[in-house]
Amino acid sequence: MLGVLTGFGIIAFVIAVGYVVGRIGIGGPQAGYVLNRIAFFVTNPALLFLVLSKEDLHVVFSGVGVAANLAAIITGGVFLVLSRVFFPRPAARTTIGVLSSSYSNFNNIGIPVAVYVLGSAAYVAPVMLVQLIVFAPIALTVLDVTSRGRISVRDILLNPVRNPMIIASVAGVVFAALGWKLPGPVDSAFTLLSGAAVPVVLMAFGMSLHGSAPLRATGARAEVVIATVFKVVLMPLVGWAIAKYGFHISGHTLFVTTVLSALPAAQNVYNFAARYERGEIVARDAVLLTTVFSVPAIFVVALLLT
Repeated sequence: MLGVLTGFGIIAFVIAVGYVVGRIGIGGPQAGYVLNRIAFFVTNPALLFLVLSKEDLHVVFSGVGVAANLAAIITGGVFLVLSRVFFPRPAARTTIGVLSSSYSNFNNIGIPVAVYVLGSAAYVAPVMLVQLIVFAPIALTVLDVTSRGRISVRDILLNPVRNPMIIASVAGVVFAALGWKLPGPVDSAFTLLSGAAVPVVLMAFGMSLHGSAPLRATGARAEVVIATVFKVVLMPLVGWAIAKYGFHISGHTLFVTTVLSALPAAQNVYNFAARYERGEIVARDAVLLTTVFSVPAIFVVALLLT
């Protein structure tokens, strides 16, 4: 449990710094917007490329990765159906809701949890890879196309060429598949840039909390509450069931799969929402609430499965 608390403590501290910066007004009223754009166009792509370029792509097909990814797909799919039936929203905002209920925080909280609780950072690789090369491109395509107010096959096909995060993800996968390595100085430059990705995103998120409180916006409460419950309750239950009964996984590996499914919504969900100016309140509140409630959720998982 110390590893979980340590990881969340680090995240909470950087978010708190962002909140204080926003409250004091350092950088002016546009500071959060600027940080989000820097993260989207510079630091996040550098991080995605660096991580993916050094991963073993064969781990994507492991039972743990498949079970956790299926849990995300099922949870997001159920949210999508409920959203369309009970609280229909525009496609871009619905996409943010789906991500809030199923897109996990592997880059930030996932890695320290994997190291300190699960025993190895390698556990996050299969799920993170699929999120980056499948889920994120699909979601970003929807956000990009719908935010511009028109849909065409040409736009969908050309969208990956225009999106720096998708380009970085694909380039990282190509490097990993071909066994290519960056020259030392170039690798160091990417490492330096990617090191700014997490604090920049977290500080921008912290700035967004100034002057706001979770569930204050009545028009977004249903989405936020359902997304939060789905992320910290439904998704780990689905991941556990798929791993146990679908792949006959047991012991520590079953624990690993369930914990991966119980991680909070990623800060990148808010980053996506802010970048496209769609569903920002939903993303902000869901990320905050899932981050808070995933601590007891993972604690309960640990009590039941270890």
